[in-house]
Amino acid sequence: MHPIRACARLIATLGIAGALVACASGEPGPMTTAPAPEPDAVPATISKPAGPGPFPAVVIMHDCSGLGPRSSGAPGRWAKELVGRGYLVMLPDSFTPRGAPDGVCLAPPPRGVDVSPERRARDAYAALAHLRALSYVDGSRVGLMGGSHGGSTTLASMIAPQSDGEPLARDKRAGFAAAVALYPRCTTRGGALRGDASGVYRPVAPLLILIGEKDDWTPAESCRKLTEVAQRAAYPVTIKIYPGAHHSFDSDRPVRYVEARINPSSPNGRGATTGGDPAAWADSIREVAAFFGRHLK
Repeated sequence: MHPIRACARLIATLGIAGALVACASGEPGPMTTAPAPEPDAVPATISKPAGPGPFPAVVIMHDCSGLGPRSSGAPGRWAKELVGRGYLVMLPDSFTPRGAPDGVCLAPPPRGVDVSPERRARDAYAALAHLRALSYVDGSRVGLMGGSHGGSTTLASMIAPQSDGEPLARDKRAGFAAAVALYPRCTTRGGALRGDASGVYRPVAPLLILIGEKDDWTPAESCRKLTEVAQRAAYPVTIKIYPGAHHSFDSDRPVRYVEARINPSSPNGRGATTGGDPAAWADSIREVAAFFGRHLK
């Protein structure tokens, strides 16, 4: 298999924003759209299995630590697992070209910069469009997944549009075939469940949520409620809550509490616990492999 390698950074040529480079093939990659006067672009990496394809693919959206020197490492762990199971994987870097190479776990993004899950959904669909242009990718079998900030991005990317005038409405209707949200934030800042006017989260394709029972950063209870309401309305949302597991249960790092972390779930807005749980990690691999196996293979 091709290893995950560093890709070209944002390029500007003749005043036109350059695109990201897909490492496995070397050709220019996608630009993401933006409401700003000019589009921007993000770097990404592609890792593919051996062989000519066409492969099913998964876009992985990173967490609040980004893909730079402070990365949690979880996206890379998932990429390795998925490539080993026959999936091509793309990891867009939403933070580095927007001035937040160290992530946004401890500090907000630079002033005036939007790296919200809703904004990053544009990166996800730009990645999807790029993958569908590759001869060795089966464009009908592309999934999405992400953890924490990337999990919230996954929810934002998969929620069904309520009108054709909404951003990404057309992209979503012919979008990802399935998605996995790892320990996402299942509430808005105001506390209401993400969803339509009736409070129902309606995904455009099957969605699996995996989260830890002891998560004090993105609490499991709000995701359980989101799933329950969606299921009552017959939408394809499922959830698994891991007993005793914390946020970032798929990490290879020990459990620890960091007071400096920005945490809307905390009374004072700071402090969160993260750390790996070997049992939850092993089971989550089985769950993700089975889920994508049903919907992408």
